[in-house]
Amino acid sequence: MKTHHLSFGLAGHPDATQNHPAGHPSHPEKGRNQLRLVFWETTSGCNLECVHCRRLDVAAELARQDMTTEQSMAFIDSLADFAKPILVFSGGEPLYRRDIFALAKHAKSKGLTTALATNGTLIDQVKAEAIVDAGFERVAISIDGATEKTHDTFRGIPGSFSRAIAGFLNLRKAGMSMQINCTLARHNLAEKEELYELALKLGADALHIFLLVPVGCGVEISSDKQLPPDEYEAVLNWFYDKSREGKLQTKATCAPHYYRVMRQRAKAEGIKLSTATHGMDAVTRGCLAGSAVCFVSHKGEVFPCGYLPVTAGHVLRQPFAEIWEKSDVFAQMRDTSLLEGKCGLCEYKNVCAGCRARAFGETGNYLGEEPYCIYEPRVLREAQHLNIIP
Repeated sequence: MKTHHLSFGLAGHPDATQNHPAGHPSHPEKGRNQLRLVFWETTSGCNLECVHCRRLDVAAELARQDMTTEQSMAFIDSLADFAKPILVFSGGEPLYRRDIFALAKHAKSKGLTTALATNGTLIDQVKAEAIVDAGFERVAISIDGATEKTHDTFRGIPGSFSRAIAGFLNLRKAGMSMQINCTLARHNLAEKEELYELALKLGADALHIFLLVPVGCGVEISSDKQLPPDEYEAVLNWFYDKSREGKLQTKATCAPHYYRVMRQRAKAEGIKLSTATHGMDAVTRGCLAGSAVCFVSHKGEVFPCGYLPVTAGHVLRQPFAEIWEKSDVFAQMRDTSLLEGKCGLCEYKNVCAGCRARAFGETGNYLGEEPYCIYEPRVLREAQHLNIIP
């Protein structure tokens, strides 16, 4: 299963915690578990050989299993009949699909908001204008470092960095809202400040950072690229500082403990958390898999997110509404009382929930505790203070 590389802030998510103390958010029934964002792996085909993904020959073979145009149209219809989420056209490289613009226009005609996640290397000015014409409202391009050497080494093809930047600029010239995504790991951590400055220089509307999830493709690089928990914490605090500059939209993805960090920092600074002070991050929670977000593979399988390979259904066999409303996997993902380990004890579990995919990757249990979080829940600290536990 391929991972997605695009994310959006979800305004008004039902697990909003605005004006509520940590660990005690409001849970209004209206809008609870409303589907807000669907990542669709439109194809497994790609033109790059990224370290975290797959070889070109493997991608080409898997692409033969992509849903057909007719099947894809039917999926879009089933989705739009049920809800009106943002539909992210991802991959692989979605521009590899010859029918990608027809599919995007069909989704738009059905009332869906559409976005595109691409490596950017195939986007000349003509393609940029076609993307705009297809109705996409934002395009995210993945940049894996602030330098050509870092990015190209990770992407596996020389020239990938310069072509991605060219694609970005072509889209910007065509009037597209642009987002840069970057997975921060050992290979590019030292360039995080330069990456932020690059996003500003290019005129990006948003910068979204991802933290590596050791599941699927990520397993192959996790041992030498994964950051230890204390470095994750430092990165999230750095990103919080950047978010406070207000120079562009920021979002931390696959890093649910950022929402705990944000609350801790705001409290320490004497700031009351609200959309006025912290934007949409104030009214969403960390892990949204299965409660506001899901992932549809190139074959039609439905997963809680692009990093959690636990099947919830199949769009070629079931109506989308049935999958979203009746999946046992989704039901478990939505119930924070089922969380185990220190996540289950944590006062921040309703605003964080831990990364379910990272828990699965480390333990095989997607309800287990987040293995890359250094925070000790208050109840454990109090128990240790009273010598109840060693």
